[in-house]
Amino acid sequence: MKKVHSLIIFLLLLKLSLVLCSFHEASCFWRINHNKTLEDNVKRSCGFILFTLPVHLVEDYFRVLLNFALPVNIYQYVLVMLFAIEEINKHPNLLPNSTLGFAFLGDQCDITVANFNNLNMFSKYGKMLPNYICEYSDCDVALTGPTWTASAQVGTLLQLFTFPQVTYGPFHDSLSGHDMFPHIYQVASKDTSLVLAMVSLMIHFSWNWVGLVILGDDQGVQFLLDVRGEMKINGVCLAFVNVIPVNMQLYIQRAETYYHQIMTSSANVVILYGNLNSTLEVSFRRWQTLGIRRLWVTTSQWDAISRTRDFSTDSFHGTFTFSHHYQEIPTFKHFIQKISVSAYPEGVSLLRLGWIYFNCSVSVSDCKTLNHCSSNTSLEWLPWHNFDMAMNDEHYNIYNAVYAVAHAFHNMQLQQLDINVMESWKGMTLKCLQVNTFLKNLKFVNPVGDPVNINQTEKVDAMYDILTVLNFLQGYVLKVKIGQFYPYFSHDQQLFVYEDMIEWATGSRQLSNSVCSIPCYPGFKKSHQEGKADCCFDCSRCPENEISNTTDMELCVKCPEDWYANAEQTYCLPKAVTFLAYEDPLGMALVCMALCFSALTALVLGVFVKHKDTPIVKANNCTLSYILLISLTFCFLCPLLFIGNPNTTTCILQQITFGTLFSVALSTVLAKTITVLLAFRITVPERRMRGLLVSRVPKYIIPICTLVQIILCGIWLKTSPPFVDTDVHSEHGHITITCSKGSVTAFYCVLGYLGSLALASFLVAFLARNLPDRFNEAKFLTFSMLVFCSVWVTFLPVYHSTKGKVMVAVEVFSILSSSAGLLGCIFIPKCYIILLRPDRNSIQKFKDKTFN
Repeated sequence: MKKVHSLIIFLLLLKLSLVLCSFHEASCFWRINHNKTLEDNVKRSCGFILFTLPVHLVEDYFRVLLNFALPVNIYQYVLVMLFAIEEINKHPNLLPNSTLGFAFLGDQCDITVANFNNLNMFSKYGKMLPNYICEYSDCDVALTGPTWTASAQVGTLLQLFTFPQVTYGPFHDSLSGHDMFPHIYQVASKDTSLVLAMVSLMIHFSWNWVGLVILGDDQGVQFLLDVRGEMKINGVCLAFVNVIPVNMQLYIQRAETYYHQIMTSSANVVILYGNLNSTLEVSFRRWQTLGIRRLWVTTSQWDAISRTRDFSTDSFHGTFTFSHHYQEIPTFKHFIQKISVSAYPEGVSLLRLGWIYFNCSVSVSDCKTLNHCSSNTSLEWLPWHNFDMAMNDEHYNIYNAVYAVAHAFHNMQLQQLDINVMESWKGMTLKCLQVNTFLKNLKFVNPVGDPVNINQTEKVDAMYDILTVLNFLQGYVLKVKIGQFYPYFSHDQQLFVYEDMIEWATGSRQLSNSVCSIPCYPGFKKSHQEGKADCCFDCSRCPENEISNTTDMELCVKCPEDWYANAEQTYCLPKAVTFLAYEDPLGMALVCMALCFSALTALVLGVFVKHKDTPIVKANNCTLSYILLISLTFCFLCPLLFIGNPNTTTCILQQITFGTLFSVALSTVLAKTITVLLAFRITVPERRMRGLLVSRVPKYIIPICTLVQIILCGIWLKTSPPFVDTDVHSEHGHITITCSKGSVTAFYCVLGYLGSLALASFLVAFLARNLPDRFNEAKFLTFSMLVFCSVWVTFLPVYHSTKGKVMVAVEVFSILSSSAGLLGCIFIPKCYIILLRPDRNSIQKFKDKTFN
């Protein structure tokens, strides 16, 4: 426990020291920036003049040149310039007879419009008077940047004198026009693939809801148009667009609106595009101060601006930069570490370096002077973790630009004529034309091994390195390369992300999402919200038998008829073929019922045959009873045709057999009721009714009624017979093989004819229900017809509300239940008397009871 307490106290003291240090730094920072406006904090454009001079003048020249303090915001430009010139001057085969030198273009490398009067391309130390030539000299080359506006302003003046100008800022189409700027050359690569590279990164990490902050100049507007088009193709949406005006006063008026817009947006990823030394940089620094935490996707010039002293393990807040070049130059690192104060007394601006590298850890009184540093002190011991040893694009362009000028001077010296050119205005113009000629189509390989092409028309898109900046305690910064983009590869192979480096840098291979809506996973589809961007949507389940097997599908895909969707609706499965089989529980139950009822009917027939001489059998016309029992036996066996794998034969036999057998049964019942009615209505033996009864006319009813049904079935078979059909919708995941009725009208005609026979039997039996006879079966016939009609009337709505095997089972059940109704209502009471109450099956018993 003591060790734990000691560790906690140590961490608290360490944290307190960091807080005090940050307070001290902030205090020193505001002392340096005392009485400066927001516009003063904007990084100034920096220009140089490159020329050759004799070797013996080098030492005196640099002493005069660097004998003043440089602004804080351009010291890295000067260090890169010093490194490149020192490397060139030590090269034995490049400019062997002369030395490359440089001067500042403008007041302390400031080439704003206010300092245009100080531009001096004719004298290294004097002042330039407009329209006057103060001194003749060899042709010098201007090196301008980092913004295209500064280069254009200088180029407008320099083109009057054919002076060559090389820009080290980002490539801009406006500077490549030979009509307006014939002597401006750009060393930077084109950024025509930058939009595609950024959008490809969005797609890789599934960021479809991003913000965009651009500078409101021509280049920013063109970037907005390009990025909108590419995002629309790839399904990425802009959550907001902040167009920061170039004018500082206009920006100050709208600054709160821009801040509110980015703070209230749900987008966690923001694309940042524009120049550093602009109102865009002022806005970005303000947002950092106000604590806006986003993942910024931008170009390499912003990586230093986006750094922070706060140590954070949050994987989703930081900066992803796209750089044309990311490679440490070992000689540059050695140059920075070994540079001494005595070599460049004031040129590296120790006052500014002291604030940058000491982090204001010196006393406040030392913020203005660093007299305690000796003249021969080396800068190797300074904490160089804030200085990027791997040059960004801007610094690397300065490095290449210096080498391009050196190669142009070198080629001109090699082709120099032996005749002396008169040092006059005409002579200087001629030399400048020569330098322009060599610069126009200059190609070379720099010491790093990269090819450099100054030709504007032959520039091709270079690949991009994707970098992220990690901030550690005490301001230590580590730049990590997490991927590359190759514009000349095929579309699906252009972006390559180092997943292991992302996991090492952030702790996870997959960064958090920046989306407007949660993804619609497989089984769901997107439902767009009216009036909102395409990336804002709701998720709804796919309709029945439709699937979606990928994320964020616009529409669900319907499964084929013989396939069905799984429960999650993510893929289709082939449907299993099914029918009302004997092995199914339902089919087995129906078969058992059919066999049992048919056996029971046969048993009843046997009872009637055995007791055919008894009064109850004779009184009910035993012949008609036998016919009815036999027809009912076959009616009970008829459902066996409905069970099993259907084919054309069984489909036809199902309906024909059903219609014919039931016609026989119902016509027999009709004949029995008519016989009963005729028997009890005869009062005079000589009357016509007795003749009808004696002539056995009721027995002809059976063949006549059955013949009518056979004719109807024949018409059915002739017009549209039943056939084998498949039902793919009734049962989920199954294709049910059923027998289609063919002509539905014919089916209902057959069924209607059976209904008419049943209704006629019911009416006749109803009329004879109260006739006086112990063995009168009119009441039983009435109930049997009532049961039959009830079954088939109920059958119709139930049949139409079911599908597949259940529909077949409903028809089978109706056949069995109606047949059982006939059997039960007509014959079960008689069997009860025959088997259990034989005492009642006697005419004598009936007569005695009647007379008593």
